[in-house]
Amino acid sequence: MKGNKKLTRPANGKMLAGVCAGIANFLGWDVTLLRIVYVLLTFLTVFSGVLVYLLLWILMPVAPQEPEG
Repeated sequence: MKGNKKLTRPANGKMLAGVCAGIANFLGWDVTLLRIVYVLLTFLTVFSGVLVYLLLWILMPVAPQEPEG
């Protein structure tokens, strides 16, 4: 169903917890660019991005794995 996307962390294709990958997939953005922007914003906001990342890690559900085949 179109327009019914959910914000989830991917089961694979992640670096740490998959928060940036999940956000990038949800918004249709490039995950590498989002990671770079997130790191820059984290440094510019006195590392408050670390707290936000940890909260999103806890709150965002993991996407169900699609069967291979």
